[in-house]
Amino acid sequence: MSAVVGTSAVHDSAHLHVCGTARYLDDLPEPAGLLHAFIALSPHAHARISAMDLSAVATAPGVVAVMAAADVPGVNDVGPAMPGDPIFAPGLVEYHGQSIFAVAAGSIGAARRAAALAKIEYELLQPILTIDDAMAQQAFVLPSKTLRRGNPEAALAAAPHRLSGRLAMGGQEHFYLEGQAALAVPGEDGDIVVHGSTQHPTEVQHLTARALGLSDHAVVCQTRRMGGAFGGKESQASLVAVIAALLAQRTGRPVKLRLDRDDDMILTGKRHDFRVLYDVGFDGEGVVSAISFDFASRCGMSPDLSAAINDRAMFHADNAYFLEHALIVSHRCKTHTVSNTAFRGFGGPQGMVAIEHVMDAIARHLDLEPLLVRQRNFYGAAPRNVTPYGMRVEDNITSALVAKLAETADYATRRADVSAFNAAHLWRKRGIALTPVKFGISFTLTQMNQAGALVHVYTDGSVLLNHGGTEMGQGLNTKVAMIVADVFGLSLARVKITATTTEKVPNTSPTAASSGSDLNGRAAQVAAETIRDRLAGVASADFGVPAEQIRFMDGLVSGGGKSQSFVEIVRSAYRQRLSLSSTGFYRTPGLAYDAETMTGRPFFYFAYGAAVSEVEIDTLTGEYRLTRVDILHDCGRSLNPAIDIGQIEGGFVQGAGWLTTEELWWDERGRLRTHAPSTYKIPACGDVPADFRVALYHNENVEETVHRAKAVGEPPLMLAISVLHALRDAVASVGSGPVALDAPATPERVLMAIESRRSQVALAEAAE
Repeated sequence: MSAVVGTSAVHDSAHLHVCGTARYLDDLPEPAGLLHAFIALSPHAHARISAMDLSAVATAPGVVAVMAAADVPGVNDVGPAMPGDPIFAPGLVEYHGQSIFAVAAGSIGAARRAAALAKIEYELLQPILTIDDAMAQQAFVLPSKTLRRGNPEAALAAAPHRLSGRLAMGGQEHFYLEGQAALAVPGEDGDIVVHGSTQHPTEVQHLTARALGLSDHAVVCQTRRMGGAFGGKESQASLVAVIAALLAQRTGRPVKLRLDRDDDMILTGKRHDFRVLYDVGFDGEGVVSAISFDFASRCGMSPDLSAAINDRAMFHADNAYFLEHALIVSHRCKTHTVSNTAFRGFGGPQGMVAIEHVMDAIARHLDLEPLLVRQRNFYGAAPRNVTPYGMRVEDNITSALVAKLAETADYATRRADVSAFNAAHLWRKRGIALTPVKFGISFTLTQMNQAGALVHVYTDGSVLLNHGGTEMGQGLNTKVAMIVADVFGLSLARVKITATTTEKVPNTSPTAASSGSDLNGRAAQVAAETIRDRLAGVASADFGVPAEQIRFMDGLVSGGGKSQSFVEIVRSAYRQRLSLSSTGFYRTPGLAYDAETMTGRPFFYFAYGAAVSEVEIDTLTGEYRLTRVDILHDCGRSLNPAIDIGQIEGGFVQGAGWLTTEELWWDERGRLRTHAPSTYKIPACGDVPADFRVALYHNENVEETVHRAKAVGEPPLMLAISVLHALRDAVASVGSGPVALDAPATPERVLMAIESRRSQVALAEAAE
């Protein structure tokens, strides 16, 4: 490992974050003549617009432009993968909060006041609001899919033990600190520059061009940084950017569109909530012989990214466990609610919650230690190393990693201590759980596994870098800069990364699927190596040694006992008229996946981890505390341990929020009622365990990723499944019967689960 890569370098914008001088979109200097936009949202979940009069809106004080569906010069749709997401409702409204029209005015206040003057008549239609309703009416945004391996029906029938059940898990609001925002600036000849808070500048560029009736080259999208995104700005940032651009084109003036928190939460999609039915067969040791899963997810009013999200849920219904006979069915339900979308983990968490629930149910049915049941079902040597979709798990380290964590976290002793505590306390109970993570890394849509980069070296030896990834606080730019600095043997301070822009790197994939460093880091490395090889040729001629003997380190270029500064070699190359600029391109190798049969190798490799969580609950109120967490996570050869540990900590806390406190609730009219911090509880500082221990598992990626590192963006979120199972463990210590605890396991749900188990005891006593 180099002197730069593998060190805990500080995030490139850390000093700006701390000082409050980091420029987010709303901090950009406002151009002259700037207009502010406001989107009018539907008050109904399912309705037909029978009449709409916007004349009073258009003539209101300060208003410059009003646009509805009929005013879009190009295509009135921002569907990311397939159509179905109108910019403005074209007559049919399909969720409460859908965009109806937009206003541009001299101030946001004027735009808001004007929008309220609209006269719109609706013909109300019956909405489908829940997964159960959608299943009853067979309402789907996409066809259902089935993944089958072996003969699950026969294996289930022959199993010595069999359990079936149902569980539910809620969605999750992204709650990025910086809301959705865009600034569109018109240029010459009808060109538009869009400054977007987006994970996918290329998609914003293409969809904006399509809506405006322009060619892609007439639109530039630029993103310097985001104040969080978590998937919520992968596809759904496009609507905000496109509306701003439409109004800028219409008025010829710059337009800023910034959603407030309530409108943001109502207008934009969430993590998919799931309903799961399962049927599992197993032996007396808890080893699974066959399993059947029936997944149903609430996709909302349109497909958005639901195809790939639900596919990934199916691919992660095994987590770390070998399933010889499996049937996994996925229903993609249409409801008259906002289209759900990408969220950290992208469907993987839902599949993993399902299989971990099953493992826990098996253990409690057989009265076995849950960790023991999990270990008995881990992937192992061939033939127990093939996933239900046919990919071999060649780098499996789950058993070794879990064993090490169990030792370092003193799991066995703490398990005994929990039992002793519960025996001694009537109203307070503790629970502990250790759960593993095996997460596939790559976009499941194979074509998206590509990236580009652009590197310039200037004659003073400084380096400018641009790549297709976006920075949302995760430290991607820092990691990529470290990779480039390593190629040239320079300090990190000599490399600067500029804002992501479609002008410099075209046709990029979104920064998602935990692939940011893998793809963009490798592309930047390729670009830098191209320039370095040119410089090595210059040094080779000067030093009289073969180019392969030239070394770049500590700002020096050396070979054959001679050396010059990097700057001297660069200037020599310039005098020789050699290019000091290069593009780089990378595509992930070895991917071969058949979407029709759902078989092949959709992932380049797997990232692993495990967590032990311990909780204490009050059985009279259902309230609880997360008292201690131990995490051991696999980042391969970490590019930057400090950033990786920060990602692990943040991902875990966000996952714990999803599974415990964050509850979305729609009323009977399809209105989201949890649309502000006052009604939606994300984790705060007090929710982080006081005893929080995170360590990296020292391991080299078997695949040839950049510096043999592994992705770390999404996998840590699923470590928080251990919190849900620690709560289940605490509830299990009360009464008898099944542990009926869905997610999010709010204090109310915990209390209901406790009362359910107590009622089982009361019923048994009454029967006697």
